[in-house]
Amino acid sequence: MTALFALATSLLWGLADFGGGLLTRRTPALTVVVVSQSIAVVVLGAVVVATGGWSEAGPQLWFAVAAGLVGPVAMLAFYKALALGPMGVVSPLGSIGVAVPVGVGLMLGERPGLLQFTGILVAVAGVCLAGGPQFRGAPVQRQAIVLTLLAAFGFGAVMALIAEASTTLTGLFLALFVQRVTNVAAGGLALFVSVRRGAPALPADGFPWRTLPALAFVGLADVAANGTYSIAAQHGPVTVAAVLASLYPVVTAAAARGILRERLRAVQAAGAGLALVGTVLLASG
Repeated sequence: MTALFALATSLLWGLADFGGGLLTRRTPALTVVVVSQSIAVVVLGAVVVATGGWSEAGPQLWFAVAAGLVGPVAMLAFYKALALGPMGVVSPLGSIGVAVPVGVGLMLGERPGLLQFTGILVAVAGVCLAGGPQFRGAPVQRQAIVLTLLAAFGFGAVMALIAEASTTLTGLFLALFVQRVTNVAAGGLALFVSVRRGAPALPADGFPWRTLPALAFVGLADVAANGTYSIAAQHGPVTVAAVLASLYPVVTAAAARGILRERLRAVQAAGAGLALVGTVLLASG
């Protein structure tokens, strides 16, 4: 059961990343974040009511609020990086955010094993190589890498914060609901400020109603992935669940290769692969 739900997590996260990156190529990233997360809020609210999650309310939900403030920044950076592409490089680099929970463990007195130290070195090497020969003197590539690393740090921080916000499955539903309400509030405020400064909130031809199902999928797939990962971790070793769930960049890269026909330079592919290997080593340790 652990392997099944962890692999489902990889599939859902990978497809959500691909869908989000694709949507931001025509619709402003802030709009994608706000709309997709608003749909998730409605669904999660219904789940919380149905499961009685309100009984889990307590001071620990402030961690969910913090995660909700960090999350939009990470998602916006990640979607912008995916829009700049290539997805086959951006997605694996984004997965190294798992280093953040490792850092939290260090501050709490834990000591990483040899695999984790190796994973950090391999992941850093992947970051350096993923820019490929275009990294120097290529603003788009440099911007994509910087945005991806910012997103990775944010995603890792969200993972650590949500872990502190709940201890039960119903509590997790409530924590995710609070997190996404905060996401929408923070993202909506940022969108309002952006529009006031003259940035467009919608494409030139208006709200892309035809992409509404895709926006719903992105928001709901992310929520579902959190749920399947929680179930995987509760029914088996967390290390096994984490390793299998961390394979989601492979799904994004495969989708980009199969649908968008992306082609990577050899050094870029090697860097992306090293980042993914480093992530697996970090999770395994």
